[in-house]
Amino acid sequence: MAVIRTLCGQCSVGCGLRATPFEDGLMVEGDRMHPANGGLLCPVGEALAGPRRMEGRLLGPLVDGRAVGWDRAIAQAARRLRDVIGRQGPGSVALHVGGDLTTEDYYAANKLMKGFIGSAHIDAPWSTDGAMVAHRRIFGEDVVPAALEDVDRADLILVVGARGLDDHPVLEDRVRAAGDEKAHLVLIGTGGSLPDGAIRLPAPRGSEARLLAGLLRHCWDAGLLDLDWLARHVAVPDGFWAGLQAGHDLWSVARACGLSPAELRAFYDLFAASRTSVTLFNPLDEPDALAAAILNLHVATGRIGRPGCVPFALATSANAMGGREVGCMASILAAHQPFSPDVVARVARFWAAPAMSTGPGLEGEALLQAIRDGEVRALWSLGDADTHWLREAAHHAPLVLLSTGQQAMAALDGVDIAFPSADWAERDGTLTSADRLIGRQRRIFPLAGEAKPHWWIVTRLAQAMGWRDAFHYERPADIYREHVRLTAYHNEGGRLLDLRRHAPISNPAYEELTPWRWGELPFDGGRFPTADGRARLVPSWE
Repeated sequence: MAVIRTLCGQCSVGCGLRATPFEDGLMVEGDRMHPANGGLLCPVGEALAGPRRMEGRLLGPLVDGRAVGWDRAIAQAARRLRDVIGRQGPGSVALHVGGDLTTEDYYAANKLMKGFIGSAHIDAPWSTDGAMVAHRRIFGEDVVPAALEDVDRADLILVVGARGLDDHPVLEDRVRAAGDEKAHLVLIGTGGSLPDGAIRLPAPRGSEARLLAGLLRHCWDAGLLDLDWLARHVAVPDGFWAGLQAGHDLWSVARACGLSPAELRAFYDLFAASRTSVTLFNPLDEPDALAAAILNLHVATGRIGRPGCVPFALATSANAMGGREVGCMASILAAHQPFSPDVVARVARFWAAPAMSTGPGLEGEALLQAIRDGEVRALWSLGDADTHWLREAAHHAPLVLLSTGQQAMAALDGVDIAFPSADWAERDGTLTSADRLIGRQRRIFPLAGEAKPHWWIVTRLAQAMGWRDAFHYERPADIYREHVRLTAYHNEGGRLLDLRRHAPISNPAYEELTPWRWGELPFDGGRFPTADGRARLVPSWE
């Protein structure tokens, strides 16, 4: 039996998997050669083994609840979308995506929406990720500077919030092993299991940002900061240090966090005495303030740009990083680029886009309200996210297209056209893990029934709407090469996301792609992708 090296794809750690299909099912084991897990698998990954489950699959296209062929389904979707755009304008169309699609799926969908339909209304699971915003504000680009190997190199590991480890068991094993070897472990927050020898600071949820801002004040007051580093590599806004003084003294922070001043001071001293530190956190826990406090701490203390010195925000979806890299969200363009006039024009040239979006779109609750109010009239959802948001949006939108593998989702109230899409074991493309490691998810089983990959559905629909020349993809490798070229286009070192080494990758080389991490060692030497090359501190208490 053939062994297929692929990715688990159930969370952002990106574990390698060796999958062996048999007639009616699948055997799996961890890939010992993969850098993310070294052969380990958590219960979620192990649960992928067993009989292949076909019950509940959507196996053919549906238009108004009736089974049709692909040509008719695509033609109907194209006609109805054109009608909506013609009557209401491009801003009347929105996209919703799940969190586990391939990067190629996200690239094609984002290109169609922003460059050709002309709408930036995209709702994605990572839209509320506070770390993504903090990265851009403080570093200048949405770059997670960490690698899993940094956990092995640190002598202090901070875990902020219980969810960080509980949701990522393979990473938890790595943290425990680091603690057994040499590192001090500190868990800030309540709940979750506590590794042997770890220190817990049971600060209630919502107070962690204040605790870490208090640590930064302690470092400033005690003269522990390298002022030369700050002057050369960090832009500090006027009044930052004065603002940090208010309410961030040891006693005020201890009282706010329900801790004793003695245990808080012991933690501060432990941090000051460490040479390397990694801070693991879930960016959905008090997202904006917490992410800013953690990044401020690492930047101001110079614990960044060196092995074992990183803030490590764990992505909230399996391929959130791939989706963010191609800009599949409302707030930015592709390749980590903002909605500035020069970038809009540049991406429009690259895509030969006739209707380029010129500014951010709506997402989340704001997009849902626009659907309720009738401002957004058409919604296309890619993926199997069965959420309250999607159910309500489908109920209110006059036109709903759904690319799904689930018969139950296709039967939702309000769904007009349903396209059968590939499930996890049928997908073929790349994923990017939380630490910038790009790997291959390979198809294990043939596509069931008439199911198709999401990128294929997007491509066919774009062609039917008249954009055949721009959507000429025959395989995911075609999309990967274009994504790679866009990251390098007019990028003279201003952005760390630059995949140009793979621009000439052949189809066979793509098929055999082994895991690789872009960005080398981000911020090495204190260089940041900002206009002046310096990071920025931002108040986390406002």
